[in-house]
Amino acid sequence: MRISRTSVTAALLLAAAPLVALGQAPPPPVPDKADTAWMMLCTMLVLVMIVPGLALFYSGMVRAKNALSVQMQVFVGFSLIVLLWVVYGYSLAFTGTGQWIGGFERVLLHGITPDSTAATFTDGVVIPEFVFVSFQATFAAITCCLIVGSFAERAKFAAVLTFMVVWFTFGYLPIARMVWYGEGFMFQRGALDFAGGTVVHINAGIAGLVGSLVIGRRLGYGSVAMAPHSVPFVMIGAALLWIGWFGFNVGSNLEANAFTGLVFINTFLATAAAVVAWTLGEWIHRGKPTMLGAASGAVAGLVAITPSCGSLGVGGSIFLGALAGLACLWAVAKLKVKLGYDDSLDVFGVHAVGGIVGAILTGVLVSPALGGTGVDDYRMGHQVWVQTLGVLITIGWSALVAFIAYKIADLTVGLRVSEEQEREGLDTTFHGERAYEG
Repeated sequence: MRISRTSVTAALLLAAAPLVALGQAPPPPVPDKADTAWMMLCTMLVLVMIVPGLALFYSGMVRAKNALSVQMQVFVGFSLIVLLWVVYGYSLAFTGTGQWIGGFERVLLHGITPDSTAATFTDGVVIPEFVFVSFQATFAAITCCLIVGSFAERAKFAAVLTFMVVWFTFGYLPIARMVWYGEGFMFQRGALDFAGGTVVHINAGIAGLVGSLVIGRRLGYGSVAMAPHSVPFVMIGAALLWIGWFGFNVGSNLEANAFTGLVFINTFLATAAAVVAWTLGEWIHRGKPTMLGAASGAVAGLVAITPSCGSLGVGGSIFLGALAGLACLWAVAKLKVKLGYDDSLDVFGVHAVGGIVGAILTGVLVSPALGGTGVDDYRMGHQVWVQTLGVLITIGWSALVAFIAYKIADLTVGLRVSEEQEREGLDTTFHGERAYEG
């Protein structure tokens, strides 16, 4: 998030005045207990988004014979990326001075102690650095786990983990630094991405599309029914995603203050608007509204509001959510069919398309004339161009790194399962378990 910041608050100036007069530096700021507790809660909410939220959402949409394999990919993949984040990811994303990648001074969190702090968007307000590291770890992990949905039901477990390691290192970290770090290339140019429209959703959606193309279609795709095996799982997963997303979006403010109320209600309204818009659009297009569609609409709204939840008025959030619901419905129902790619769980259609709509329209809807919060020296055309540039860089870089990462996985452990394994199902062939017995 980018906001206008003063050099120091009046309160801090008054408090520091006696010390300055004596030639002493003011004491460093101390984390507020409420902010610390809030950020730990938000971190746990994002964890709920992933495990069990995303795991249930994805496993419900695949066939019963592959339900556990998808849950394993999400559960273990999440754990793997959290570890890599601590080993070197945090250091490369949030230390040093480079515009695209950082340094190694925080490898294995070297130098961080319980007294170390991370800055927020308010001068003089800080949170414990360990909490900031943990919060950001969940963002890195969910981005990698989202990709799983594009090649579900046909990728080897070892290949999924190999891909995640390579893509996280060379795909996620540079984009996160570019957009969110103070020295980052897009941050310096004024790009607005409050909670990860480009960093998380476009990044993951493009990597997923590349994966679906590289690995190829599932056996029988287009001629064999591949309906979700548990729509109630999908609904429960979507509900958990919606709940956890408040931690995702509101927590990105890094402190609990009055401004978080705007982020909170925008996340609420955009999601609700997308559910209604997708449902109505599907009702008109197919003659029947579905629970799967409503759940997908919720995710589309959540994705679209993510980059702009701190920049829009409530009217703008409702408009953006409704538009995203219809745009993602079109991508899933029309574009996917026309192009013929097998993005199993519509990661591209929902996350990339929703993220693109949200990221670019942030440049429009942030306008104070449209109820937005505005930014310093706001010019709509310039801001839309900056937003578009961020989108284009993310698409190009994510696609390139993803293609290389899939090829590395294919050359090392093999990317796709055999026909026999795919027909039998990945639960038993790779994990020796079944989601359901009998």
